[in-house]
Amino acid sequence: MSSAATPTSGTGHLWSVDEHMEDVLSAIRPLDPIDLHLLDAQGCVLVDDIIVPVSLPPFDNSSMDGYAVRIADVAGASEEFPAVLEVVGDVAAGAAEPVHVGPGEAARIMTGAPLPPGAEAVVPVEWTDGGLGEGQATGMRARSQAPEGATGHVNVYRPVDARAHVRAKGSDVKAGERALEAGTVLGPTQIALLASIGHATVRVRPRPRVVVISTGSELVQPEQPLGYGQIYDSNSFALTAAARDAGAIAYRVGGVDDDADILRSTIEDQLVRADLVVTTGGVSVGAYDVVKEALSHVGDEDEAGSGVDFRKLAMQPGKPQGFGAIGPDHTPLLALPGNPVSSYVSFELFVRPAIRTLMGLEDVHRPRTTAVLKTDEALRSPKARRQFLRAAYADGEVTPVGGAGSHLIAALAHSDSLIVLPEDVEEVLPGSEVEVILLG
Repeated sequence: MSSAATPTSGTGHLWSVDEHMEDVLSAIRPLDPIDLHLLDAQGCVLVDDIIVPVSLPPFDNSSMDGYAVRIADVAGASEEFPAVLEVVGDVAAGAAEPVHVGPGEAARIMTGAPLPPGAEAVVPVEWTDGGLGEGQATGMRARSQAPEGATGHVNVYRPVDARAHVRAKGSDVKAGERALEAGTVLGPTQIALLASIGHATVRVRPRPRVVVISTGSELVQPEQPLGYGQIYDSNSFALTAAARDAGAIAYRVGGVDDDADILRSTIEDQLVRADLVVTTGGVSVGAYDVVKEALSHVGDEDEAGSGVDFRKLAMQPGKPQGFGAIGPDHTPLLALPGNPVSSYVSFELFVRPAIRTLMGLEDVHRPRTTAVLKTDEALRSPKARRQFLRAAYADGEVTPVGGAGSHLIAALAHSDSLIVLPEDVEEVLPGSEVEVILLG
């Protein structure tokens, strides 16, 4: 991986959101495929189509507990005139030896057990006397299920159609069919399907390992007392959770002091477990914004393609951004602003698509729609900036939540979408149609 930009290419240039996105995604490649055991593959992306080697189910089997019978033997059966059949044996799921059902015979069968040779349908046990035998029951009102292993005779009180209560071989999927397409994210149900057709391992692209590092000497970890001028570190928690939500295996490194050497050492230590590094804070122009200084000398800076480019984007919030490759393996790094809303919006726009690209997915962006703006006042946006406003979306309408301040975490927590105001729009009136990014 190597950045399309050089460490100094952002100087003096105001990048558009689309330019920055293109630069990030053009430099990131999907992770190499590996073979994993099924449970280890949960959340991973399937590399190849999966073709069914054996039909599912692999044989005709019963969908009910009951009796396997021939159709002719129960034709016309009723409570007054039940069909009396000889029970020739039991058929349990996984039974090794088949029981043959001949004229006038029935086999007691369990759910999932193979339909025995000669049988054409299954009579549910509720339609019988449960195998108590002729003269020991007085019809359906007095029936009860027979003890396990019972033989003798069974009274059947209803006729059945051919193939009744029988799951046909291949009725789920047939041998040679495609069970799953390449690009499928493996969840519990997909893993169940793979196991049911005999797969113990599967070839996937692994979940990316993402290290999230928040910077700032003012940051304090939750449950610790706050001193003068200190705040709790929320960014590392928010972005780690967001990375996991995107499909990554995420590691949180919170509250690194504003010291270039400490930050540099921390990042270098984390590279061993990182497919992607995300930092938050220290990318502006303040005297204590040390991320730029630290990242200019991370790992083997002499390696071709290494280095981080810090740039300004024509967006609000999230104007200052950084992107590049660090270390001997050219690990991609995205440096995000430190304000909580700026950080989270930047993650959704740039980091989430990068994670999804590493996973090998084709659709890497959040879904977008249009909605009617529901508000009492017009929305205003700075000239030549693409603005992203927190909002709540429902039934084709979208309502702004909170103000435009990049520090309003409570408003962010009650949002499920972002209103997008383009660069050429400075005012949007209530009732107008706007573009919306759906976050939920």
